[in-house]
Amino acid sequence: MDSDFNEERRHLLGVAAATFAFAQLGLSSAEAKPAKLSGNKGVPAQLGPLKQIDAGVLNVGYVDTGPADGPVVILLHGWPYDIHAFVEVAPILVSSGFRVIIPHLRGYGTTRFLSSDALRNGQQAALGVDVIALMDALKIDKAHLAGFDWGARTVNIVAAMWPERCKSMVSVSGYLIGSQDANKAPLPPKAELQWWYQYYFATERGRAGYDKYRHDFAKLIWQIASPKWQFDDATFDRSAASLDNPDHVSVSIHNYRWRLGLGEGEAKYDDLEKRLAAAPVISVPTITLEGDANGAPHPDSNVYAKKFSGKYQHRLIKGGIGHNLPQEAPQAFASAIIDVSKYQV
Repeated sequence: MDSDFNEERRHLLGVAAATFAFAQLGLSSAEAKPAKLSGNKGVPAQLGPLKQIDAGVLNVGYVDTGPADGPVVILLHGWPYDIHAFVEVAPILVSSGFRVIIPHLRGYGTTRFLSSDALRNGQQAALGVDVIALMDALKIDKAHLAGFDWGARTVNIVAAMWPERCKSMVSVSGYLIGSQDANKAPLPPKAELQWWYQYYFATERGRAGYDKYRHDFAKLIWQIASPKWQFDDATFDRSAASLDNPDHVSVSIHNYRWRLGLGEGEAKYDDLEKRLAAAPVISVPTITLEGDANGAPHPDSNVYAKKFSGKYQHRLIKGGIGHNLPQEAPQAFASAIIDVSKYQV
């Protein structure tokens, strides 16, 4: 069943008064047409200023903007993107009173491992622990979480494993927690084709190729994942600079090899991975989002709706919106965060 949202409320202008009502949060699905994008003109050259903090095994580069006493929102990007996916989302949230924190994931931007001997680990549990470590370092007890791609999986993990630290969640493409055992099951040929790069990365040729052509590779992924998004070179180059992180290739390759059981994880995450493999239900208030032109592999919303036991809504974002939903439809993404924050535990 779809909720009706009037045209005025579809166009969030970044102030609380423009936020539409969310009385039907319990419905199984909803559609919301995003505001017309401003394009790539006029966006700031970068989010900033960047800060650095030691958190767990990392020294994390992050943006911290908005009122210091505002409710905290942590925004997590995916592969092969970076913090600039939220360059237009952040101002909307700040103008609505939120403190917005946007970290570079391990292997991106200015985030670095504290030890040269640390495994450049990309397994899902490690990224979840990174978020908790960052919250601890910043003395944040609870936060609203939102993300896409790797970031969506990571906010899923935090919400499932540490619900006491998560006020609410927005997740693009829904429920993405996985397991190595589940990944052993073969998919139909067309579905396998979508994961071509995962198999490429399983080879040393693939690792060398990604290292040598990482910017070209990332641009290709952007184009495939968002076939209707007409991003310009400046927009891409701004994010691609984050891929020059010395750990980026190792973390990326390990992530995909670990998924296929071709890369070893770390024993300290074994218990957490066992719990994640059971596909835990998420109880925190949640909105899941999907673009109507997402070219990346993603599950159908009907498959994962039952994984959310709290107040829940799914929104289909129309208008040729692809995989990088927060950058392609920033107002719709920010609107979801603002709406679901009202239904925190």
